[in-house]
Amino acid sequence: MTDSVSLQMGWIPHINAHFRLQWEDAQQAYVLLYPEGMIKLNFSGGEILSLCDGDITIQDIIDELKRRFPEAENLEQDVLEFLSVAFEKRWLVHD
Repeated sequence: MTDSVSLQMGWIPHINAHFRLQWEDAQQAYVLLYPEGMIKLNFSGGEILSLCDGDITIQDIIDELKRRFPEAENLEQDVLEFLSVAFEKRWLVHD
């Protein structure tokens, strides 16, 4: 993984306007839609992106996921790694 995105815990991420996140019953998963196609997200990716609504910070997202999944080990590092990739791929932007 590349470290080209230096995340700030105070960033307020939201889905880039060129993408749309939605739950797909047929897939039983969140998907990220864009003009050229669709990305099916795994469970954790869907949970993370569903919190990137432009209202809460990266730190708030991590705190919420820790509340939802207290048994998860290395949760903060995993979330930061996923968010870094999401920003690199331009799925997310921030305020």
